[in-house]
Amino acid sequence: MNPEKILQNWNKKSAEHQKEYKHMLIKGDRKKMLRQLPTLHDEAFENINCLECANCCRNFSPRFKTPDIKRISKVLQMKEGAFIEKYLRLDSDGDYVTKSSPCPFLGEDNMCGIYDSRPSDCHRFPYTDEDVLIDRPLITLKNSTFCPIVYFVLERLRISK
Repeated sequence: MNPEKILQNWNKKSAEHQKEYKHMLIKGDRKKMLRQLPTLHDEAFENINCLECANCCRNFSPRFKTPDIKRISKVLQMKEGAFIEKYLRLDSDGDYVTKSSPCPFLGEDNMCGIYDSRPSDCHRFPYTDEDVLIDRPLITLKNSTFCPIVYFVLERLRISK
């Protein structure tokens, strides 16, 4: 199927296919899906420009783990405590996340101000080339509602089954 056609009204189609995606992720052929992920991941990134969207940075926060905090505060030439105080808070799971949305490091051009030092969650997102996509179906389903790349990969998996 044509990538442009897949992406038409993707928000609406993602909502309509949530039950089917969930069933596919939980009951589907895991090995087959894992074999397809690298190709589908690459295809999605060839057809979708994250800089046109940035929904992930606008609406959600990654977890900032200790190595992330150390690395980013060093780049920003801040003490770790000052970095945490200025930008982060603890969420209900005990993880550090940004205090505000959109991410304070997101520029008006949708570029990340700390891109080369960004948290590992940001580096790995949207997990479309990892087994996380299958192993954490609830997160994958949530991500498919705001990330066109996750939607695209799930849709291609759905069509190919």
